[in-house]
Amino acid sequence: MQIDQRILLVDSDDARRQKLSYLLEFLGEPVEHADFSALANRLATERFRSVIIGGTPQGDLELEPLLKRHSRQPFLTLGSPFLTQPNLVGHLDEPFAYGQITELLHYCQVYQRVRYEVAPTSPNQTKLFRSLVGRSEAISQVRHLLAQVAQTDASVLVTGESGTGKEVVARNIHYLSSHRDGPFIPVNCGAIPPDLLESELFGHEKGAFTGAVATRKGRFELAEGGTLFLDEIGDMPPHMQVKILRVLQERCFERVGGNKSIQSNVRIVAATHRDLEKMIADGEFREDLYYRLNVFPIEMPSLRDRAEDIPLLLNELVSRIEGEGKGTVRFTKRAIDSLVEHPWSGNVRELSNLVERMVILFPGGLVDVNDLPTKYRHVEVPEFTPEYPEEMQERDALAALFSGEEPVEIPEQRFNNELPEDGVNLKDMLAELEVDMIRQALDQGSGVVARAAELLGMRRTTLVEKMRKYGLSKEG
Repeated sequence: MQIDQRILLVDSDDARRQKLSYLLEFLGEPVEHADFSALANRLATERFRSVIIGGTPQGDLELEPLLKRHSRQPFLTLGSPFLTQPNLVGHLDEPFAYGQITELLHYCQVYQRVRYEVAPTSPNQTKLFRSLVGRSEAISQVRHLLAQVAQTDASVLVTGESGTGKEVVARNIHYLSSHRDGPFIPVNCGAIPPDLLESELFGHEKGAFTGAVATRKGRFELAEGGTLFLDEIGDMPPHMQVKILRVLQERCFERVGGNKSIQSNVRIVAATHRDLEKMIADGEFREDLYYRLNVFPIEMPSLRDRAEDIPLLLNELVSRIEGEGKGTVRFTKRAIDSLVEHPWSGNVRELSNLVERMVILFPGGLVDVNDLPTKYRHVEVPEFTPEYPEEMQERDALAALFSGEEPVEIPEQRFNNELPEDGVNLKDMLAELEVDMIRQALDQGSGVVARAAELLGMRRTTLVEKMRKYGLSKEG
């Protein structure tokens, strides 16, 4: 369906229609006319910036159902309103005034931008946008901006905290642009020593400096016809900022040690987690370079600002790990609720690392709140301790004592290998041994229950239950 800036004018009052048409054309607005009889067919195949309706239709055409059926199309009426629909944005009154016309046309533009979702147009685009999943307004705006700028050659500056996915945005821009058939070359400006950055970006000639034993292409040459992603541009030293500015202005550069000018056809996408405007005020970043890079800014939201997207992100990250053949894992609703409450200082990268860790710890399993690392537990859930029959516990305790896998020191003065003639109460004997081991572990762990549990090879909650059973305290 075609969407453009045309205005469709439908009015039964010929004089009024002609007057408004002249005024819109004077303002530079493309206007088309239609009769009421053709309106339904036009709306079925086309979309306009605005449809202006005056008077009342004749015949069988009913406007209210028509407006409901085309809810994404903004409408204006002439004169007194005769309908009330959400997509009826406003009413033009006579005498027509420049201010009112431009204001209402702007409202139509805003309505269309909000209502008309920028949907992926190809399977490739759908796949790319999966890495920017979410239903939050913040990430939806990122996808919208990305789709708008991708087909242009404008320089893009992606800002946001570390781990928010700035390189993901850069790769989406590249693969949706006219440079998609060229290479995507990322370079982290903060990870390369300042004295090597110029050679890394522009290449060098043989003998340009000690160790330059052969001519080498730089990242700009490697990215020819494609996209160069300058990550952490805020960490670039001042002398390199000047050189980058020259490339952006003149579209050419020289290798280190060379004097031949090399033309550059490269799309530039830069990113930083730093406040470049503050750096400009402090004299740490060139203002002219900032405005060259910041032609089209995209700000990546932090994960804590779009926490409602975490369930979808978890599904996407697990699916990606499954696709790589690394296993799978699932999360309970309580675990997901807990993760939504986490502040995520490391953003999506931190979430991705956590999912990978859970896949390793619980391959194919179901992760609950208490399975998460302690700092991710923001929902109180009692620890589940299965109740085993006493006979099973005694059998397991005996197996642990005499299996030889983990020898337990048994005080000789209390137990020996010979069964007394009058027999023993095995249950009391094992309980006494367990109490003795717990006391020793508490003493050795300076009364810290978690440390004592480690020494005994059991979970802290299990040890707490045993201490409660035997009436033991941290002080012994």
